[in-house]
Amino acid sequence: MNESLLRAMTAERDAVTRMIEDTRGQYDAVAELFLHCRGRVVFMGIGKSGHIGAKLAATFSSTGTPAIFVHAAEACHGDFGMIRPEDVAVLISNSGTTREVLQDLPPLRAIGCTTVAFTAGKDSPLARGCDYVLLYPKAEEADHLHLAPTVSSTLALVLGDALACAVSEARGFTREDFHRYHPNGALGDMLQKESKSAKAP
Repeated sequence: MNESLLRAMTAERDAVTRMIEDTRGQYDAVAELFLHCRGRVVFMGIGKSGHIGAKLAATFSSTGTPAIFVHAAEACHGDFGMIRPEDVAVLISNSGTTREVLQDLPPLRAIGCTTVAFTAGKDSPLARGCDYVLLYPKAEEADHLHLAPTVSSTLALVLGDALACAVSEARGFTREDFHRYHPNGALGDMLQKESKSAKAP
């Protein structure tokens, strides 16, 4: 069992290292797009990619970039009403061929928002159909069947988190700003104490 655990963790670590070593110079343009977005960053996906999208929307929002998650399948049942022309839609699909994600492209074009493909499929329909492309490495999944989204979902998460952090820093987001959005929990308590300490004579 321990060997299997180590093999899976090593596979994910090595894939992240590969991504760090091969940025392709592509990330700056998308980071600038997020930084200057007049609306919200809308993450879209289904399955494990959808879970990653929901997490990234929460991270972007808490670090100063307004963001929401819209389920790729639910979008076609009325949730496109959440999206506006000034938004940036990030469509997540490891293969870039997920039907429920690809079906969202024509309505998004009709809305008029900017689209970003978040994928390992360099020449996929999703990559070809979006205004911008964020590529992460195509890598073998970590489970013994090489099927379960593990490495691919980790890469999407790491890249998304990195973009959120970079945009937050460029925005000049402060600890006080973070506390405004995160008043509760251990982090909220710590920042509240910091605030009181700073105001003390």
